[in-house]
Amino acid sequence: MATALDVLLIGGSGFMGPAVARALLEAGHRVTILSRGRRAPLDGVTMITADRGDPAALAAALENRRFDFTVDFLVFDAVDLERLLLVPYAALGRYVMISTGQVYLVTRDAEPPFLEESADGALHDAPGEESPLHAGWVYGIGKRRAEQALLALRATHGMRAVALRLPIVTGEGDESLRLWGYLERMLDGGPIVLPDGGRRLTRHLDVRDLARAVARLAESGPPRGAFYNLAQPEALPLADLLARIARAAGVTPRFVEASWDECRAAGLDASCSPYAGPWASVLDPSRAAAEWGFLGTRPDDYLPRIVRWHLDHRPPQSHEGYAQRSTEVALAARLAGAAR
Repeated sequence: MATALDVLLIGGSGFMGPAVARALLEAGHRVTILSRGRRAPLDGVTMITADRGDPAALAAALENRRFDFTVDFLVFDAVDLERLLLVPYAALGRYVMISTGQVYLVTRDAEPPFLEESADGALHDAPGEESPLHAGWVYGIGKRRAEQALLALRATHGMRAVALRLPIVTGEGDESLRLWGYLERMLDGGPIVLPDGGRRLTRHLDVRDLARAVARLAESGPPRGAFYNLAQPEALPLADLLARIARAAGVTPRFVEASWDECRAAGLDASCSPYAGPWASVLDPSRAAAEWGFLGTRPDDYLPRIVRWHLDHRPPQSHEGYAQRSTEVALAARLAGAAR
């Protein structure tokens, strides 16, 4: 077995952090999680409570501590990385920033599936603060600035750091409810509207593949590059992905094609189909595959497990898009009537 490492996870209180922590524990490493302490601690993990946005609290939590490997889920802008590195006498070891495919979606002229160098282009104009695209823009721009700070630190200080760019991540415990948003509509028996006919490509990532990738990076030397995409092997049109989800759930949904213009005119926003929204990125993971052997799991292999988990652990609330369900059903009825 590889030498046991002292690993720090910063944040990751959703479903991704625990999956990564479990993979590292199973590999024999010692795991410490720094968070605001709003979740029950994981078995076998040392917990540190601090607010990442509070420099004094961060310094008090990490000063004079030493780690071999750090995974940071809570970098949203360059200042977050800079604040972390200003903690006196804290040794973080090799550093992994969890980034996002949205760094491509704020970039002009980039075409999916995105290669890592596609993030280097000129930016789109920023949407206005009143736009429904504004929050996603702010998130993507902030992550891009954080990546640029990481790249500068690699060049000027030799920081052993890498950023993993992720698409939509799916798995057990996913609190985004995006998968459940589709399952709940399949289970209620009504029609499901597919914006743009479900032709938009999807390329997600099983959370267990993220966990395995991080554990592999912990035990190997730092990769050559600064940025790596992670994603499942193949891209699927949304309609094909939903057909696989339905098959795993044992249901036969009725899909109705619509344009986004028809959806918007009916009063539906992007939350009615979260996998088809403007901030769903499609990444090419070939660099990680070529340079350090990353291979994601195929949807046909991971979806039955994840769909079954969702059916066995039905959440007490609906995805936000389900509030538009009656509007969606009415639109589907109008479109079906017009087609006859």
